[in-house]
Amino acid sequence: MKRSEFLKSSLLGAAALASGSSVLAGSPPAEQKAAKAFNLNYAPHFGMFKESAGDDIIRQLRFMKDQGFTALEDNGMMGRSVSDQEKIGNELARLGMTMGVFVVDKGGNSQNTLAAGKKEHIDIFLNGCKRAVEVAKRVNAKWVTVVPGDFERNLPIGVQTSHVIEALRRGAEILEPHSIVMVLEPLSDTPNLFLRTSDQTHMICKAVNSPSCKILYDIYHMQKNEGHLIHNMNLTWDEIAYVQVGDNPGRKEPTTGEINFKNVFKHIYEKGFKGVVGMEHGNARKGKEGETALIKGYREVDNFMQA
Repeated sequence: MKRSEFLKSSLLGAAALASGSSVLAGSPPAEQKAAKAFNLNYAPHFGMFKESAGDDIIRQLRFMKDQGFTALEDNGMMGRSVSDQEKIGNELARLGMTMGVFVVDKGGNSQNTLAAGKKEHIDIFLNGCKRAVEVAKRVNAKWVTVVPGDFERNLPIGVQTSHVIEALRRGAEILEPHSIVMVLEPLSDTPNLFLRTSDQTHMICKAVNSPSCKILYDIYHMQKNEGHLIHNMNLTWDEIAYVQVGDNPGRKEPTTGEINFKNVFKHIYEKGFKGVVGMEHGNARKGKEGETALIKGYREVDNFMQA
């Protein structure tokens, strides 16, 4: 081999090795580049893709981003260490992803209910709001979930409602200076829960009268409790700040149940919704195949521009 050909061959080999080392360092090969972002800001949660990405939460975040997801949801964020919160916040910023909701800690006691009007319950809630502000700063969160708790059945419903409104007004006073919005979530888990319908939540938000008190419209729960999803979203739209999803029955990903998510997502997209759509559901199938199927389901229902 001529010396000039040898040098050329050596340089090409070195370039190939350098290229290979960059792939090992974390740059994906051409066929594994990040997928196109979805039309809406769907937010997976940690653990949803652990079979594909591993147990490390930062690797899970990067996997979410590579699949086209632009947000994260983590109900238990307040229970994480400060160092983990900061690590998550920094990685979200680096990836250009949005932090969705986490749940305001009310002391871990299911008997704590704002409907009772008891000072000790309200104090726990307000303390949770104060701590939530600090957590929100670390992860750059703008929304926090609040669930008032169960009925206090020895009190008239009007009095219970007044108690809830008063407590939420005090919570809003804590959150409002930091531009954090508590989103109230009506639920279907048990008939004992005070907050159950979108119109009831709309009325409470109007009474609290704060930009820091809005509705979390969970499509799974509202399908079970009231149906007429698009109609009821229209009626309460001016107070809806956050959306969560899960198909019914089963509370798994879209396409596994009865809800026409393509129509619902198209509707909120055309109404100009720019917020987060939290993926608060399980995977219908186990393993990597189930995670791949989940992503495929979202691609299918997100394809509403062609519908």
